[in-house]
Amino acid sequence: MSCIRFNTPAQERQLDALRESPELANQAVAAFLSPPVTDTKIARLRTMAGDRRAKIRESAALNVNTPADVFEQLSRDPETSVRVCVARNEATPCDVLRFLATDTSEEVRSWVAVNFFVPADAMEVLANDTSATVRKLVAWKASLTPEAQLV
Repeated sequence: MSCIRFNTPAQERQLDALRESPELANQAVAAFLSPPVTDTKIARLRTMAGDRRAKIRESAALNVNTPADVFEQLSRDPETSVRVCVARNEATPCDVLRFLATDTSEEVRSWVAVNFFVPADAMEVLANDTSATVRKLVAWKASLTPEAQLV
C-alpha cells in the first residue's frame, strides 16, 4: 500500500474553496475542535486515575482536563512514570508542581524544571537541587526568558 495520497477533483475543488475563503476555512477548523468537557469525561478521568495499570493513570495525568484534586492524588503515585506525566502537564496546579519540585525522583524534578507554568519559588528550590541535571535544566530554562535575552 502506498503512502502517497491523490485527491479527487471534488476534493481539489473543496481545498481551493477553503484557500479562497478564510471564513470558510475557520468554519472547517471549528468542525474539528474537541467536544466540550462533560461531567462524564471528568468521571472517566477520576476512574482512570485510580486504575491499577500505570499506563492508564499516566493517561489521566497527561490530560489537561484532569481536576486539581486528581492531580494531587497522582502526584503521590508510587510509579515514577505517573508523577513524570503530572510534572509534564501544563495544566498541573502550581501547588502540585511545588510538591513535585521536592520529589525523590530526579526525572520528576527535571520535568518540573522545564514545565512552563512552574512557580518561581519552586524554580528557586530546583536551582539548588542536588542533581546537576536538574540545575542545568533550570539554567537552560532561565536562558530562554526575554529578560535573559536582553542582557
